[in-house]
Amino acid sequence: MFTAVRYSLAVLLLSQFCSGFAWADVKVEDAWVRAAVPGQVATGAFMVLTADQDSQLLQAHSGVAKDVQIHEMFMQGDVMRMQQVKAITLPARQPVSLDPHGYHIMLMGLNRTISAGDKVPITLVVKDSSGREQSVEVLAPVMPLDATGIRTSEHSQQEH
Repeated sequence: MFTAVRYSLAVLLLSQFCSGFAWADVKVEDAWVRAAVPGQVATGAFMVLTADQDSQLLQAHSGVAKDVQIHEMFMQGDVMRMQQVKAITLPARQPVSLDPHGYHIMLMGLNRTISAGDKVPITLVVKDSSGREQSVEVLAPVMPLDATGIRTSEHSQQEH
C-alpha cells in the first residue's frame, strides 16, 4: 500500500514537472496545395494556423520540392509582389491565414507534377515562446489550378 502511494505521488509530481515543458499546440485547418501543370516548377501551399501560445512559423519542408520557402504577397504601387520572409508570427490563440493573397508556402523545384486529388506532405517547423522548436506534420490535399481556397465543409483539421 505504501509503495502504491509513493508511486502515485511520484507520477503526480513528474506530470506537474513535465507540464511546464509542454510543446505549443498548433492547429492546422483548411490546408491545401494548388495543382501544377506538367513542367511547372513551383506551386503554393495554404492553410490556417492557430498556436495556443505565441509562436513563429520558421520554415517548411516537403519531399515534393527541392526548396520550400515562406513568402508573402504585397502591393507595391499597382503591382502585386512576392517576397521571401524569415518567419511568420503566430500570436497566441489567433488564427493566421496562409492564403494566395498574403503569407503562403512556396514549393519550389517540384520533383513531380502535383495534380488535383493528390495529397502533399508538408512539415512545418514552429518555435514557441520559450524557444523550443517542433515539427508539425500536414497532409494537404491538392486543389484544381483555379482554386482560391478550400470550403469549410471540406476542411481538414489537424492538431499537434
